[in-house]
Amino acid sequence: MTIDRVRLTALIARERAAYEAAHPRSAELFRAAGHLFGRVPMTWMGKWSGGFPLYLDGAKGNRVTDVDGHEYVDFALGDTGAMAGHSPQPTVDALVERAGRLGGLTAMLPTADAEWVGAELSRRFGLPLWSFTLSATDANRWAIRLARLATGRSKILTFAYCYHGSVDESFALPGPDGEAVSRPGNVGAPVALSVTTRVAEFNDLRSVETQLAHGDVAAILTEPALTNIGIVLPEPEFLQGLRELATRYGALLMIDETHTISAGPGGATRLWNLRPDIFVIGKSIGGGIPCGAYGITDAVRQLVDAHADADLVDVGGVGGTLAGNALSTAAMRATLEHVLTDEAFTQMIALATDFTRGVQDTIDASGVGWSVSQLGARSEYRFVTPAPRTGSSSAAAGDEGLDEYLHLYLLNRGVLITPFHNMALMCPDTTKADVDLHTGLYAAAVNELVGR
Repeated sequence: MTIDRVRLTALIARERAAYEAAHPRSAELFRAAGHLFGRVPMTWMGKWSGGFPLYLDGAKGNRVTDVDGHEYVDFALGDTGAMAGHSPQPTVDALVERAGRLGGLTAMLPTADAEWVGAELSRRFGLPLWSFTLSATDANRWAIRLARLATGRSKILTFAYCYHGSVDESFALPGPDGEAVSRPGNVGAPVALSVTTRVAEFNDLRSVETQLAHGDVAAILTEPALTNIGIVLPEPEFLQGLRELATRYGALLMIDETHTISAGPGGATRLWNLRPDIFVIGKSIGGGIPCGAYGITDAVRQLVDAHADADLVDVGGVGGTLAGNALSTAAMRATLEHVLTDEAFTQMIALATDFTRGVQDTIDASGVGWSVSQLGARSEYRFVTPAPRTGSSSAAAGDEGLDEYLHLYLLNRGVLITPFHNMALMCPDTTKADVDLHTGLYAAAVNELVGR
């Protein structure tokens, strides 16, 4: 079905006007924030439909309240950072204990919590050795350095429109001759991407092998499914093919599950029996407290240990003063032990299945020709059918007008999805009623759009 763009423009104008009228305090705070770059604490917070972001008053579970007093059912959950829900009580209790009675938020000293978390990550994901960071971006950066050290190779193979935080190597697209070129909008790349990166298309093993054949790839860095350009699920045998190609060409396989932990308590790595050499996780495992981690196999440790001159205990490029601090490790332990449990994932995935079914029913009934994909507790719609199989095809399906309309329509009626894309995530506090609310609003929005 062809979308009536005149109707869409009118609907967006209506929803923008309603948004501005309902949020005068958020608008006032945004316009007064002259000392902040981009008028927000971190520039990504400016990516918001309606011209200005909501300002947070409070959040608990899967509810967010803004400074104008409106409460929302939150499916954005801090773009996965709050997948455990906002301020889960076991995590809060652990933070109060550490910050209050015990004291010592950071002291550059280990705590017993760190070993507990390392053992739990090994149980869930399989890798035996772990190190902590303050974000998955940090974990990716430091693990990439280890991969280069271990293999003696300089380049990282990534996928078009992948997401690994603000890691320089991940902002690459295939150029006309197959060489890596910078993704549009990449800010201040230190060198040409072809110097550091080789790039392939997700779900295309032939393009992967072509890049590995150069013999200079230290590691393949990938998510098990692309998640920041819509959900692009792996085709059968693709991930196993990556494992086999990495082994054949002497590269390490590095899997980033910062978003795809939505697949289950052990992420896609356990669900699909993946065998990474290096593993990265972040955001959700600390219940909202800054944290991240990377795991390595014994074989990688041995390769690293062979370089006795590598400075891993001071300023050799791996580590940071606040990484592995007492507060972060306490938060990770409480969240993994008591919040993001096997039982919680069972409930979250069932709700995401209901969410996905509701969206698909509307797509089918309306004839809009869109698609929806699910990865465990995560679901996302895309304005094309069938669902894209590569990052580039998913990027081509983007539609800023439809994004803004749907985001504002839902927000103006009490439902938040992530402002960066059309992702909805379930947390332990999400209910069937919350999902049903979205299903009804989504159907109403699409029906208005198509004139039904």
